[in-house]
Amino acid sequence: MSKVPNRRRTTAALTAAVAVAGAAVLAGAPAAQAAVVDVNYACETKIGPKSAVSPVDIKAVKGGSGYTITMSFEKGVSDSPVELPKGVMTPRAELVLGGDASGTVKVKGTPNTAAIPPDTPIKIGTLTGTFTPKKNGKVTFTAGTLTVHALGMDAAVCTPKNNPKPSLELQVTGVSGGSDTPPPADDGGGSDEQLPKTGPLDSAVALGTLGGTVLLTGAAGVLWLTRRTAR
Repeated sequence: MSKVPNRRRTTAALTAAVAVAGAAVLAGAPAAQAAVVDVNYACETKIGPKSAVSPVDIKAVKGGSGYTITMSFEKGVSDSPVELPKGVMTPRAELVLGGDASGTVKVKGTPNTAAIPPDTPIKIGTLTGTFTPKKNGKVTFTAGTLTVHALGMDAAVCTPKNNPKPSLELQVTGVSGGSDTPPPADDGGGSDEQLPKTGPLDSAVALGTLGGTVLLTGAAGVLWLTRRTAR
């Protein structure tokens, strides 16, 4: 007799597990899809051309009406023949927008926190910027030009040469007035015509006009009768 309740408890537990798993799948639908993409940079430097491949990771975090965008490099893309003292190197980059947006997003890093030895790959670290969408839709972010500013000059300008794929695909929602529905077409009639007002003031004016007309009519009638009688 005790086997039946145990079987029921087992069935109920399995049903609950399936329900939780289904809910997790629905809740886990991503608003952004990120992928680490290998970017082959061709760099023009003060000591000649350089090239390097670095995995690039781009992420977005929602904040207010926009997104904080971060771009991370797993490897350095250039090096310096001399030591770079602390605080003299600052990287910046452009991210190319695609999908339902166009243009670029500028991201910038912080100055190096430690000296960089000579002939050592320059650690780029994390670059940060802001993206404020103008409409809802799917937006892609792809690594663009990277510039390493050091010792008061742009020491290296690096351009992707392998046509990299987007590192981030972001589904933008909640933009006020940001739908793709076009505005109503203008019929060319200019401003709307004003309909006659029918308020109390207008009624008083109308009655005053009517009263004046009746008064004038009565006066004309009296004048006509007076003249007729005089004859």
